[in-house]
Amino acid sequence: MNKLITQINALKKSPVKKLVDSRIKEFEKLGKSSGEKIFGELCYCLLTANFNAERAMKMQKSVGKCFITLKEPKLAERLKKEGHRFPNARANFIAEARKFKHLLKTNIKSRDENSLREWLVKNVKGLGFKEASHFLRNIGFKNLAIIDFHIADVLARNKLIKKPKSKPTTKKNYLEIEKVLQKLAKKTKLSPAALDLYLFYIDTKRVLK
Repeated sequence: MNKLITQINALKKSPVKKLVDSRIKEFEKLGKSSGEKIFGELCYCLLTANFNAERAMKMQKSVGKCFITLKEPKLAERLKKEGHRFPNARANFIAEARKFKHLLKTNIKSRDENSLREWLVKNVKGLGFKEASHFLRNIGFKNLAIIDFHIADVLARNKLIKKPKSKPTTKKNYLEIEKVLQKLAKKTKLSPAALDLYLFYIDTKRVLK
């Protein structure tokens, strides 16, 4: 762990810190914005599962309000045209999620992040623990871990976890790895939200969302 802590602390003194801080401010601002924008971010997180984050970001900008207005078959056509690997499934997830569009802001204000994540996983089709954590981080929550292949690879290379054959598939497995990340966050004096961005940068040399 010490080698990774040293690497993260070095990045905190580099230009990467400015990029990370800027992203965190973006997330906080988004969490205070309209229900429509928050729903758009939920759609982005549904799109990124088993897909490329940068391409999903471009789709989010391109599709915009059509996440809300297009009927499911037309949305599937649009996502296919935009190049998504799973246009039909993602269109279905987004169409199903629309019934929660007006509940999102209410739940965000009334629940803590752990119970909110549980609610999202239970109710929103297509959201697992990783996707729900991703969404909540992107609207300003700070204490949940986003465990994807990039993050798992960094942890495994530093012998903090065993290299997984796939992303965590059970709640128990996810929470075990999340505890490792929360411990690392404390040692680096970062929130888990910011730590994720630094770890993602270590693996990809990019700061996305």
